[in-house]
Amino acid sequence: MEIVFSGQAERELDEADSGLREFFIQHAEKIASAPMKRHLRYGLPFFAENVTRQARIVYNIENGVCYILHCFKTHKEYERWYKSFK
Repeated sequence: MEIVFSGQAERELDEADSGLREFFIQHAEKIASAPMKRHLRYGLPFFAENVTRQARIVYNIENGVCYILHCFKTHKEYERWYKSFK
């Protein structure tokens, strides 16, 4: 499965340190090979994957392509984004 990073996800990867960036890339490859299916609540069409205890990847799968939408470094960033949909 092809992996496509959104512009926002690429900016978030650029801001992350090199160790965390490697974790994000490894998890993106893992998602592409065996997609996890943990949907977000509130009817959002996205999936979430825990990278570390704090870091999260938000992605969507359409037509055999895995779109990485966000790479959150902390749980606080993730919660702020997630709560904006309530």
